[in-house]
Amino acid sequence: MPTNDYSARHLSVLEGLEAVRKRPGMYIGSTDSRGLMHCIWEIIDNSVDEALAGHGKLINITLHKDSSIEVTDVARGIPVDIEPKTGLSGVEVVFTKLHAGGKFGSGSYAASGGLHGVGASVVNALSERLEVEVDRDGKTWAMSFHRGEPGTFDDKKELSPKNAFKPFKDKSVLREVGKVAKGKTGSRIRFWADPQIFIKDAVISLEDLLSRARQTAFLVPGLKLVVSDQRTGKADNHEFLFNGGITEFADFLAKDAPLSNIWRLSGSGTYSETVPVLNAAGNMESKEVQRSCDVDVVVRWGTDYDTEIRSFVNIIATPKGGTHLQGFEQALLKVFRGQAEANSRKFKLGSEKIEKEDVSAGLTAVVTVRLPEPQFEGQTKEILGTPAIKNIVATVVTKALTDRFNSSKREDKAQSALVLEKVVNEMKSRISARTHKETQRRKTALESSSLPTKLVDCRTQDTIDSELIIVEGESALGTAKLARNSEFQALLPIRGKILNVQKAAITDMLNNAECASIIQVIGAGSGRSFDINSARYGKVILMSDADVDGAHIRTLLLTLFYKYMRPLVEDGRVFAAVPPLHRVMVINPGSKANEAIYTYSQAELEALLAKLAKAGKKYQEPIQRYKGLGEMDADQLAETTMDRKSRSLRRVTVEDLQKAEDMFELLMGNEVAPRRDFIVDKADTFERDRIDA
Repeated sequence: MPTNDYSARHLSVLEGLEAVRKRPGMYIGSTDSRGLMHCIWEIIDNSVDEALAGHGKLINITLHKDSSIEVTDVARGIPVDIEPKTGLSGVEVVFTKLHAGGKFGSGSYAASGGLHGVGASVVNALSERLEVEVDRDGKTWAMSFHRGEPGTFDDKKELSPKNAFKPFKDKSVLREVGKVAKGKTGSRIRFWADPQIFIKDAVISLEDLLSRARQTAFLVPGLKLVVSDQRTGKADNHEFLFNGGITEFADFLAKDAPLSNIWRLSGSGTYSETVPVLNAAGNMESKEVQRSCDVDVVVRWGTDYDTEIRSFVNIIATPKGGTHLQGFEQALLKVFRGQAEANSRKFKLGSEKIEKEDVSAGLTAVVTVRLPEPQFEGQTKEILGTPAIKNIVATVVTKALTDRFNSSKREDKAQSALVLEKVVNEMKSRISARTHKETQRRKTALESSSLPTKLVDCRTQDTIDSELIIVEGESALGTAKLARNSEFQALLPIRGKILNVQKAAITDMLNNAECASIIQVIGAGSGRSFDINSARYGKVILMSDADVDGAHIRTLLLTLFYKYMRPLVEDGRVFAAVPPLHRVMVINPGSKANEAIYTYSQAELEALLAKLAKAGKKYQEPIQRYKGLGEMDADQLAETTMDRKSRSLRRVTVEDLQKAEDMFELLMGNEVAPRRDFIVDKADTFERDRIDA
């Protein structure tokens, strides 16, 4: 149990750390799982900073069964010699003194993630117990802390924060607990989060930890991070090591098919900054210093419209951006506006200008800057505040991106043209959508509906209960009109095979009559502006013939929904009708009416005929085989495909977005070679009878 002894020495140690314990949210953001994860990364980032400075290539993170967290590195090790101003060892200074460390000047760390000198001491203050071991000078040194106070634990059985603790009274002791090889150096830090500070539900998310470890490995090429989860009693190890840096990171983040290669935009700049420094007399005075900032950015545009931008300062993520992200976005907009203006005749542009959302559609980017002593807003470091960085990043990105657009290389010219065309098309789509919305607002109840004339709408006003059935062909529409329930079933006919939107530009899709009609009828917009709550129907049912052409039409329609109305698919509101292939009339003896049995595949038909033969039952010849929906009469179509009581629907789901995206790109994308290889590979297993099915 903690002792009641309390001396002036204890007060000097705790006076700063008590502020941390009273206001933990100021230092770690919160006292829930997010704050606990922040503590882990305060310790890990210190080891990462060592790797950034060229010391150490391995960091081990272990989640122990007793809820403690251990971080091990093979870097230089925390200094163990006496710090002259305080008379304390380097280890004690780092873990008990706020605003103390090696990152205030530019001697030990030119650019680091930790810079306030409070990370390790804050974690110590918020830990029920913290253990430090340092390999240095051929020895292993150790020190223990209890809620920030140095001392010794009575560890007779096992390491535990509940063991009796005895604080140092007169002088701290950095224990020598072993010997190591002369050149071996490194640090091991293990801490138990304090239940007096953190809420009971605060737990370490392995998924978040792995995501951050993977991110760090991308940002520090050659650094290996190993995460070992031993909380279940069995080691679950995860290793991360990447040599490709942020180029590989952008490739990992991108989820859509590439429109351009990954472009790397790098450079540096200098700026002056007035900072307070200690003079020879120990007083603070303002001094103007020259700083340098390295900028390294990768950008890549894809065929989709989602945006993924990650920004970092000295490998610390800045999820809320800051001056570096402002400079990046400013440069992108400036360059693309200049390029669009230079090609205005080609693209038939008027007075409209490209906006930020046009450029960011389909963009995957990683923005990193490295600079000494960056100014963050708060210890959580979510926003960079150093003003000069905005202009440096903007200048570097503008020059590098302009050089890319002006490149004489054939590949660069082709990709630049594709990206510029995509951005201009996004602008035109945005303007078109805005014009359409303004037109809709001006309409009054007395004016005619803007819905397509070929839509056969239903009567109900209940969106959830209504169904939009997209029908292949005019002949099927006639039968479907008679077979439908007009209360809740609406019909929209399409003419055969619609545009393949996986290959087509957005403007081509919007100009296509069939695609435009479908989007207009559903009434929820398209792409990033799609609002599922505005959809006019609860279900969308694709009803095509049960043959190869019907399957192709269904695939084209699914491509349209997946690419431009994906929330409908994700919400389980898109279905495929399952029409039958055959109708078998079983002859019943006597006056009993004959029975119609429908089958949906050749195998099912053969199984039925075998069953009838075994039972000694006869059926009418020839068996009716439906080549298309138009061959059914209204009663048959209603019974098999449209009546809720007897129909079968296949719900279209997207359980794995990445797999679905890859398959759509393979079957419907621009790359012909992979599709040809796929067809050749599957040729031997394809059932030839299905060609006419």
